[in-house]
Amino acid sequence: MELDNTMLARILTSLTLGFHIIFAALGVGIPIIISIAEWLGIRRKDPMYILMARRWVKGFTVTVAVGVVTGTCIGMQLSLLWPSFMKVAGEAIALPLFLETFAFFFEAIFLGIYLYTWDRFKNPYIHWLFSIPVVIGSTASAFFIMTVNAFMNAPQGFTLVDGTIVDVQPLAAMFNPATPTKAGHMILSSYATSAFVLAAIAAWKLLKGHAHEYHRKALTFTVALALLFSFGTALYGDFAGKYLAKYQPAKLAAAEWHFETKPQAELILGGVLDPETLEVKSALKLPFALSILATGSPNGEVMGLDQIPRELWPPLFIHYLFDGMVLIGMYMVAVPILYFAVRRWKKGQVPRALLHAIFWGAPLAMLAIELGWIFSEIGRQPWILVGYMKTQHAATTADNVGEMLILFSLLYAFLAIVCSLVLKRMFKNKPVELELK
Repeated sequence: MELDNTMLARILTSLTLGFHIIFAALGVGIPIIISIAEWLGIRRKDPMYILMARRWVKGFTVTVAVGVVTGTCIGMQLSLLWPSFMKVAGEAIALPLFLETFAFFFEAIFLGIYLYTWDRFKNPYIHWLFSIPVVIGSTASAFFIMTVNAFMNAPQGFTLVDGTIVDVQPLAAMFNPATPTKAGHMILSSYATSAFVLAAIAAWKLLKGHAHEYHRKALTFTVALALLFSFGTALYGDFAGKYLAKYQPAKLAAAEWHFETKPQAELILGGVLDPETLEVKSALKLPFALSILATGSPNGEVMGLDQIPRELWPPLFIHYLFDGMVLIGMYMVAVPILYFAVRRWKKGQVPRALLHAIFWGAPLAMLAIELGWIFSEIGRQPWILVGYMKTQHAATTADNVGEMLILFSLLYAFLAIVCSLVLKRMFKNKPVELELK
């Protein structure tokens, strides 16, 4: 692998996106969980749910701060590292980029009001209402930024004349064929991941012997939301498969090592690919499953890589990324179901092994988001703007990308350490029992 400007730009962009998406996912998912917790606390007159909201929003503000920094880095790198792409596509994506910024400021304003108006109203529902704009702003921010990524996968709403975009239709560019699946899948996976992160905290406390009722209620509450949102994510994954079959068949074929166009196509899980003969060994093949995923019918025809020029094939290792997402998605659905089944069977008691499984659900859920993002970006190659511009033609020609990579790596390491220390100190000397008193 040659570390030319294009490759260095791709590595730096990947590093930034991979780091930012951790905080972006929590920034999208945690507000809705906070809002539901406070609403339940008011409705049931249960101070423990109110305390969940109060504690979680404190940690949320820290992740928002780091997300702002890394999000700013992404905006800057789009212009610095991919100037040709921004020159061609900048006008088409200007509207969603502006709306994403507006949504963030909308969220930030109401987050400040929400933080500083606890216990200020006789009617507690008034304070809860301030959480609604925070939820709307965070989710809208994710939606608008995902329309930019969707546009890169399914560009429309413009005419390209001599390398210049003309006749731009911003709404058509935003609401392209990829938008429903891209935005919906990312938003729901952020909700599910955030629920698992908060469930993991409660599970960890119980594993460490903190048997307060607060932690038990927090665990049940967050695991229930994790189950709901994980089901939604899986459903959108099915929609995404049908979108890929229609609009990006090369990505789906590469993800499934589907080399021959045919009906009744099988879905391949695992396996090892011989790069010379393209023979798949030691794989689990599910008959008709790929046809069902792609077309909704077991007899549906699925395009294979035999219909696509070899130079336009995505890297075939994305198959492992796709498998990883599927397996983790199954885990994220199975563990919450098992939790409620065992809890009912054991009359409220939860075995330590199951608590460990819930705890590991958090890093696995975050890994699934990372795998999904890598799959989305690498599966689009060799295009940065599918059908219009290849990645190698969009990168900067500057000579200092390597130095930028080192500097940004140091910045992200610093942010990760500071964020971890601040979150640890924030709750170390404020146990639940003390705050309830």
